[in-house]
Amino acid sequence: MKEFLLVTILVLFQCTLGQQDFLKSRIERSALLDIRSSLGIRSTDWPIKSNPCKRWTGIQCRNGRVNGINISGFKRTRAGRLSPSFSVDSLANFTFLESFNASGFSLPGSIPDWFGYRLGSLKVLDLRSSSVTGPIPASLGNLTRLNALYLANNDLAGSMPAALGRLMQLSVLDLSRNSLTGRIPNDIGLLSNLSRLDLSSNYFSGSIPSTLGSISRLQFLNISDNSLMGSLPVELGNLSHLVELNLSMNALSGSLPEEFLRLRSLEMLMLMDNQLEGRLPDGLFSSLGELRVLDLRDNKFDGALPGALWSLPNLQVLDVSANNLTGNLSDFSFKGHASGAVFNLSNNHLYGNLDFLSGNYTFIDLSGNYFQGKVPLSSSSNGNLDMNCLQAVSDQRSLEDCSSFYAERGLTFDYFGSPEPRQQPLPNPAPKRIKRWIYILAGLLGGVGFIVLLVLVIVVVLRKCNNTTSNERGSADVGPVPDGDSPSLPKDPISVSSTGESFMYEQLLGFTGEFSERNLIKHGHSGDLYKGFLEGGIPIVVKKINLHSLRKDSYMTEIEFFSKYSHARLVPLLGHCLENENQKLLVYKYMPNGDLAESLYRVNNFEDDGLQSLDWITRLKIAIGAAEGLSYLHHGCNPPLVHRDVQASSILLDDKFEVRLGSLSEVRIQEGDSHPNVLTRFLRKSQSSVSDPGTSGSSPATCAHDVYCFGKVLLELVTGKLGISKSDDATTKEWLEQTLAQISIYDKELVAKIVDQSLIIDEDLLEEVWAMAVVARSCLNPKPSKRPPIKYVLKALENPLKVVREDSYSSERLRTTSSRRSWSAAFFGSWRHSSDNATVLGHANREGIGGLKQPERVGSQGSGGIEYSFSNKRLSNEVFPEPLEMQDMERLDED
Repeated sequence: MKEFLLVTILVLFQCTLGQQDFLKSRIERSALLDIRSSLGIRSTDWPIKSNPCKRWTGIQCRNGRVNGINISGFKRTRAGRLSPSFSVDSLANFTFLESFNASGFSLPGSIPDWFGYRLGSLKVLDLRSSSVTGPIPASLGNLTRLNALYLANNDLAGSMPAALGRLMQLSVLDLSRNSLTGRIPNDIGLLSNLSRLDLSSNYFSGSIPSTLGSISRLQFLNISDNSLMGSLPVELGNLSHLVELNLSMNALSGSLPEEFLRLRSLEMLMLMDNQLEGRLPDGLFSSLGELRVLDLRDNKFDGALPGALWSLPNLQVLDVSANNLTGNLSDFSFKGHASGAVFNLSNNHLYGNLDFLSGNYTFIDLSGNYFQGKVPLSSSSNGNLDMNCLQAVSDQRSLEDCSSFYAERGLTFDYFGSPEPRQQPLPNPAPKRIKRWIYILAGLLGGVGFIVLLVLVIVVVLRKCNNTTSNERGSADVGPVPDGDSPSLPKDPISVSSTGESFMYEQLLGFTGEFSERNLIKHGHSGDLYKGFLEGGIPIVVKKINLHSLRKDSYMTEIEFFSKYSHARLVPLLGHCLENENQKLLVYKYMPNGDLAESLYRVNNFEDDGLQSLDWITRLKIAIGAAEGLSYLHHGCNPPLVHRDVQASSILLDDKFEVRLGSLSEVRIQEGDSHPNVLTRFLRKSQSSVSDPGTSGSSPATCAHDVYCFGKVLLELVTGKLGISKSDDATTKEWLEQTLAQISIYDKELVAKIVDQSLIIDEDLLEEVWAMAVVARSCLNPKPSKRPPIKYVLKALENPLKVVREDSYSSERLRTTSSRRSWSAAFFGSWRHSSDNATVLGHANREGIGGLKQPERVGSQGSGGIEYSFSNKRLSNEVFPEPLEMQDMERLDED
């Protein structure tokens, strides 16, 4: 009997579970089908014949009713892509809906007003990066059960409704990266349960509401990048749980309130780029024991630096640069702060000697001050000391500047280690005999200079003639390695070092057939690309900037890049159109062969089936051209630039398959070990545990990351495997592991297993394929420091047989006798020499692309950068192209 009852209970329980997984409401099922149709959701995500509660992606049910809809990142059907809109009227039928997440799913249009009246059960509303426009409906204030409201990275306009202050259960409010205007309403202070508030990157004006100080549970407050004015409210000191406070890039004024002493939990305080002034209160920092990041740069703080700053146990980043701070730091010591910290005290009025430089900090920037005396040995490798008054250090202030500074303050100056000049001696007229010798020497030097100039002109003319006769390369004739960098290609006649012509919007409408669908080339990550024709019939490409996916005004970065840099390997920018606030357009020269991703295989016009593959000579030509473009960015620009989007779709091809690098909207100055990039790097590091930029999904601004991505492009050329360079998922990583295992500098036959089967190559060409595979593997080294600089990759591609031929022999093809080891030594001799004799301190160039203040990088690559060697024992064969099998054995021995 008991067993029968037990079985009955189990059956009833299973039936109940089955009913819970089954959608009971016909109205809700019909509403789901309406949403499926209006939004263009694919059948693979929402199969029409399946149970929505069990088989539909992103649908959650409870007791047979829909309580959660998540379409985040879904891809639309083709029909849905052609007419996307905020068509979600059927949501009103889900009376039990608690969560609606459409982040990353395009919903162009305004948030319906009925959201606040018909979705009363809603607890989470997430519309981040969904192309939403218009105002925020005040009716959202009726959603009193709402816990989280995410509306970031859209194009919302108008003011922030005061009615949002009625959302008493709200824990997270994120309205960042929109176009909201007006004042921040005082009613925001009523959100007593709020723990995170982000209103950054809008156009809020007025003062910071003092009512924010009443949100006792607030932990993260970010109102940066607005137009806020006035002083800091003392009430902010009541936020006892505050961990991060970012009020940067506003127009705030006044001083730092003493009331901030109460913020004992504060870990990050960022107030840079304001108009704050006055002295920094010493007691404030002695109380903020948890502080990790303090950024007060670009304000008007004066007086001495509080001594308590140097004893904060957890401080990792301190930036007080570009203020009016003064004082002598000789009495301070860095011994009490967190190890590995970074300090930026540049561009102030600090003075005295550098005896305080002790402690285990990572980097310190003291440039633009008035420090004097000798540089301690302990600070010789991890600091920037430019523009001071130091002895035996280059790039210092003038004697007049330094002596005047110290005299005005009644301080003693050491006159760069020389005796103090009491009186300037009067000028003595030179005797006639001395004058006569001066004239004779001047004549001799002038004659020698004329001869040297004449020789240089002859050398240049001969080199140009030589280049014009030997610039073409075929598989049967590979020239010797050039002594210097590879010669640049002749300038493109259309390419100019400027932003080109300023077009009218109506002109571009006519050129592109009003941006018709038939002229759409592709959807790029930074905007849609359309083909058009100028009035003379010249083809062009017009990029319609996606203002929703990019940070506002980021397109100006690309325009400014073209205004400063020009090279035959960069896609020519012909013009722009910026007159319309909501339409930003860039005009480029048309590339008849599209990009590498499109051209590697093309439909064969002479046969009914099959694809036509690019031949090996063309593939090698493309690889060399792309390497030349990257080499210009990395080594021809000062400071070095990083592409950050190297993949097959970024390598554009003209009618002769000459390479033009595109996708230049992500170009940045290379990150270095000095500030201000170090703050960005620190914040990224604190948010992610990824240690290798080459294998992460991010795009760090390092030359090594470009080299890693270029290595994947080379593998695409060798194997014919499309999509590798644009992907970084688990499948791609697995494929890379399997493919790299087939590349050995000792065994040419292994590479035959991975070579594109559509290639027709002989034995000699197979060696070139083998060489490119070896180069690719070197670029894909998991350690960024061991990847070769791109200029050496370029030389290897220009002379591929020298990479893999080991035996010494005389060859008409190579015109030299060389072993692989001697080739490698010659290849890296100059690089190793510069690395071993690294310059310790250098000048920081702070004017960057897009108006950003950037330092010259610290690293071993690039032209004009600060060369910095982490080890004097670093050898060329640790980088390229010595056998990776030896590296693997060494790594095993170390383990």
